Amino acid sequence: MAKVFAVCKSERKGVPKTALGEAVLVAGHGVAGDAHAGAHERQVSLLARESVAKLDAGIEPGAFGENIVTEGLDFSRLRVGARIRIGEAEVVLTRHGKECHDRCAIYEKMGDCIMPREGVFAQVVKGGVVRVGDEVVIL
Repeated sequence: MAKVFAVCKSERKGVPKTALGEAVLVAGHGVAGDAHAGAHERQVSLLARESVAKLDAGIEPGAFGENIVTEGLDFSRLRVGARIRIGEAEVVLTRHGKECHDRCAIYEKMGDCIMPREGVFAQVVKGGVVRVGDEVVIL
């Protein structure tokens, strides 16, 4: 069973996010209070804990600017358009990876950023609360 390992947000772009116990996903917007939320295709960023574990032990959730860290889900096997239930919310996968705009604070601190290679992005189609430990289901 795939589950939520961490839920993160930040008030500024280009910096690591802070891990929280839960967050509210707002339909058509993203994570309430997160700097990356808005009416666009990258409302929520997701990263597998397994991707982070390949780099180094001790990396905190949110270090790469991700909103939701999952455990037990291989995002490389999902296609754009896949619908995913995360806790009370539902998202639709809009893209794999991203183009980095520059050497942001995350890159400077970590020496690398895996979001362009291993992260995925989604739009919120059904809002709701997402908590650490919630089940993640491909619909």
